[in-house]
Amino acid sequence: MDQQSYKLVCISCGEEYPYSQILYRCARCGDLLECRIEPQEVFSLCSLSGRIQSMWRYRELLPSFFREIVTLEEGYTRLVKAERLAKMLGVRELYVKMEGLNPTGSFKDRGMSVGVSMAKTLGARQVVCASTGNTSASLAAYASRAGLKCSVYIPEGKIALGKLFQARMFGAKIYQVRGSFDEALKMVLETAGSQAYILNSVNPWRIEGQKTAAFELWEQTGGRTDYFVVLPVGNSGNIAAYWKGFKELLENGLISEAPRLIGVQAEGASPIVEVIARQLDYLPQWSNPETIATAIRIGRPINWKKGVRAIRESGGTAVRVSDEEILSALRLLASVEGIATEPAGSAPIAAVRKLVEDGKLGQDDRVICIATGNMLKDTREELVSWNVPQKT
Repeated sequence: MDQQSYKLVCISCGEEYPYSQILYRCARCGDLLECRIEPQEVFSLCSLSGRIQSMWRYRELLPSFFREIVTLEEGYTRLVKAERLAKMLGVRELYVKMEGLNPTGSFKDRGMSVGVSMAKTLGARQVVCASTGNTSASLAAYASRAGLKCSVYIPEGKIALGKLFQARMFGAKIYQVRGSFDEALKMVLETAGSQAYILNSVNPWRIEGQKTAAFELWEQTGGRTDYFVVLPVGNSGNIAAYWKGFKELLENGLISEAPRLIGVQAEGASPIVEVIARQLDYLPQWSNPETIATAIRIGRPINWKKGVRAIRESGGTAVRVSDEEILSALRLLASVEGIATEPAGSAPIAAVRKLVEDGKLGQDDRVICIATGNMLKDTREELVSWNVPQKT
């Protein structure tokens, strides 16, 4: 594939830039960028047989110009059928995509493999991110793998200890910021980004890695697309990535229609739900986001336009669930199917239950829920105190 097959394009005005330029926003209008890849050839279900069992099996729709691919064999996570839970919730079929099986325990590893590979290609010596937890753990690991210095900015006292432990173990320099994730990201964009390569999802190369989960669903279901994909939404990069993946399958003739996407947010941090419900063309102010699901405790998602576009173009919707509903779903998934996830990863189960109760999902529907992070990421007492073993 020649270099002319890649470019960065503004999502609003369409301005184009060379893929090798370090940009996070359009120089003309200030909006976000996305990567466009025009493959000379593309994979098929048959051609994938025997390939490496990681996200890099989809190499035709991933960048191929890297000096070095920084990988921990991320992706190719299991899709588990949850028959008992499907019956309890009232849908035809229910599957759980186990993204907690990625190397550092979350879906973020997909994006970091591509993003850190790009950092190496561009000659960066240091990488940086703001994080609610999983991003910092993942970036720290991949930076270590690549031999790069890593700095992470986290909201003080608002990150699960398991995730903080990972970032420290992988050698990241950690800065605690007073306020929410939104303040931490603002600091990265305004100051830290001048000294290091930014690897939050404002970076379009992150999305390129995360879109591979859509390819996996297509492959794991034998090419089917007659299902809803339900996933938690924080900064909106992941739902945008799924939609980008499905659109690329459409554009290359691998599917004739795409699944509908359902974004799930916590009641205390649900600006995307407001945009969809009220049909807004702007992001409403959301101060002091709060939820027990720390991974999606974000009030000003930087990828909101991409996320809203993904929901609208796919014919999907956005749902808000309470912390109580998230915890109930967390326990239900674990006790009924033996599948445990961090709180944000159980939000899709809570959303399915609510949508069935509201008559928007039912006995004819197939649903895939994305469990975004491993259960051991977050082991706070309030998450487990419901079932403490009794002394004998």
